[in-house]
Amino acid sequence: MDRFIKVYSQGMVNVVEVWVDTETGVNYVFRKDGYAGGLTPLLDKDGKPVVTP
Repeated sequence: MDRFIKVYSQGMVNVVEVWVDTETGVNYVFRKDGYAGGLTPLLDKDGKPVVTP
């Protein structure tokens, strides 16, 4: 089983994706623009990580 599952994807050159860690349930946002990219936890309005049960 894969640890991370992509649950959302938008764009081709300027990419935004949401990945879920299947062990912890934490959601992550991946952003790619050309040759640069980054990954960070997805936070709710209170600044806490979004967790998928």
